[in-house]
Amino acid sequence: MGMETTHAMSWNPDGPGRRRSAMTTDPTEVQLLAALRAGDRGAAETLVAASYRTIYASLYRLCGGDGELAADLTQEAYRRAWASLGRFQGEARFVTWVYRIAYNAFLNHVRRPRRLVPLDDEAPVTDPGPDLEEELLLGRESDRLRRAVLALPEDLRFTVTARFWGERSVADIADGEGITPAAVRKRLKKALHLLALALEEDSP
Repeated sequence: MGMETTHAMSWNPDGPGRRRSAMTTDPTEVQLLAALRAGDRGAAETLVAASYRTIYASLYRLCGGDGELAADLTQEAYRRAWASLGRFQGEARFVTWVYRIAYNAFLNHVRRPRRLVPLDDEAPVTDPGPDLEEELLLGRESDRLRRAVLALPEDLRFTVTARFWGERSVADIADGEGITPAAVRKRLKKALHLLALALEEDSP
């Protein structure tokens, strides 16, 4: 792991004696979180090692390839995670929870762009096809695509970046957002449709 990872793992949690969450389903993660709340630095290092690459990679894309900014925001995300550990009730996997914190840190760092007008709930949503989804999955996003993603309405923007850039499963996103997997899939379909429209309008 790189320098940023080592630095991130040097932070100590501030929650000794915190209550263990009964909602986290991964037995290993339950044990690590319990140890982390008891002040175990090794547990913190293990959790960071398992999640750092995903968090950094998603922020790197959000930041348009600015590695230094992505590293700074990644470290800030882990600092915030340790500070608010007592409020984490295991409603999602640890990496999904930290991703939400990292995403919010990014939003706080940049000026929020103009939002696209969302589709009406009753409006038909056509299938955008596999090409755009493949671009997002494989990280082939151009500056045009990044701008279009950041211009999505908040709920759609978070969902599409968590799914494709944060590599979170539909189930993880649903757990973290307190909605059903079907609602997450509906968000993704609507987001991809809006992105296709935005890219078509922005084409040379």
